[in-house]
Amino acid sequence: MHYIPNTDADCERMLQAIGVPSVEDLFADIPRKMRLRRALDLPPPMSEAELTRHLRSLADKNADVDRYPCFLGAGAYNHFIPAAISHLISRGEFLTSYTPYQPEVAQGTLQAIYEYQTLICQLTGMEVANASMYEGASSLAEAVLMAHRLNGRSQVLISRAVHPEYRQVVKTYTGRLGLQLHELPFTDKGATDLRKAKAFLSQETCCLVLQNPNFFGTVEMLEDFAEAAKAKGTFFIVAITEPISLGLLKPPGEVGADIVVGEGQAFGNHVSFGGPYLGLFATKEAYVRSMPGRLSGQTVDRDGKVGYVLTLSTREQHIRREKATSNICTNEGLLALAATIFLSLLGKQGLRELALQNLWKADFAREAIAGVKGYALRFRGPIFNEFVVQVEKRTPSEVNKALLKQGIIGGFELGRFYPELADCLLFTVTEQNSRGEIEALAEALGEIR
Repeated sequence: MHYIPNTDADCERMLQAIGVPSVEDLFADIPRKMRLRRALDLPPPMSEAELTRHLRSLADKNADVDRYPCFLGAGAYNHFIPAAISHLISRGEFLTSYTPYQPEVAQGTLQAIYEYQTLICQLTGMEVANASMYEGASSLAEAVLMAHRLNGRSQVLISRAVHPEYRQVVKTYTGRLGLQLHELPFTDKGATDLRKAKAFLSQETCCLVLQNPNFFGTVEMLEDFAEAAKAKGTFFIVAITEPISLGLLKPPGEVGADIVVGEGQAFGNHVSFGGPYLGLFATKEAYVRSMPGRLSGQTVDRDGKVGYVLTLSTREQHIRREKATSNICTNEGLLALAATIFLSLLGKQGLRELALQNLWKADFAREAIAGVKGYALRFRGPIFNEFVVQVEKRTPSEVNKALLKQGIIGGFELGRFYPELADCLLFTVTEQNSRGEIEALAEALGEIR
């Protein structure tokens, strides 16, 4: 929609209509010392054509994944998006649709949600999935709350190898509920310490939370943790930030997970400078009535025709607050549709081939960088498409700045969240990175003095 400014006369009429003397009075509740007391420092006015050119010139300064080879991941992944996705989700019946409260006029949307739920169940090995959530971090926090509702226990064990921002969201959600969070360390292989997990697990442990592959890209041995959690009657929650890995790794449901959450951005959605994203949430059917959000169900009408409806909408909008499982008031329907189309286009074999490309290219890059003087692999555990590199001579920040000058987006600086890894970079390699780009990265790293 084009921006249409209001004239002074328009503003005056609106102020009169609401009974306010001036625009200044609209902000009376904001302390004067907090307000800007001068005119905005804006350049001279431009025509629409001039302004468009100016904004485009600013946008061209962004070092984005469409212009530069990118080796940055850490929860947001640059994967190829088939053209069919944007074409289909741009159809009016999808792009402009809102929450399908009226099933008689929203059968297409409800069916798409139902198909999405089915695909998520197949990928995760779980029995039921909801209609999606805001993003991966809040999905994990909701999973912890769900586990607490189910067993009433107060201790939460969460691995330090879980995405740091996911852990922070969990802390925010649980901070006022009397839950005690205990973070489990990681080993020199970059995996969660199983011995420590077993030592801390008790009859008071509400849930045990791992990420797979974890934040360092290491593949966790989920079966051992699932067995340890089960022995104490503890819920086992698995978070997944890179869902393409499910094309190769065993579904968490097959190795003992009770709740599986994750980020679905990699399924046909753009990196988009961090959002909007798509929260995945799946669990066992026995726990469905404690699941947050809502889901789409398939039924048959009185004429015997298949139909779809929203069901189990245990939200504050629908039921009493004390009985609600979540105040999540919407789902990411359009992004869930994109994920559904993406997975449908690839199919089971296509997703496996895509995952293999990620694995092979990441392994090639890991060995190439390990052979460059001044760099070493920090962890040697099995990985999917991310790995940690220790920088021996320069700081990670200096390395990234030097790479950017050569038109390469480097790795994630781990010192931001892990002081003990302040000399490390987390590199990500996807199917979007060619062999030439990987070799150029290794060469560029070798030239940094």
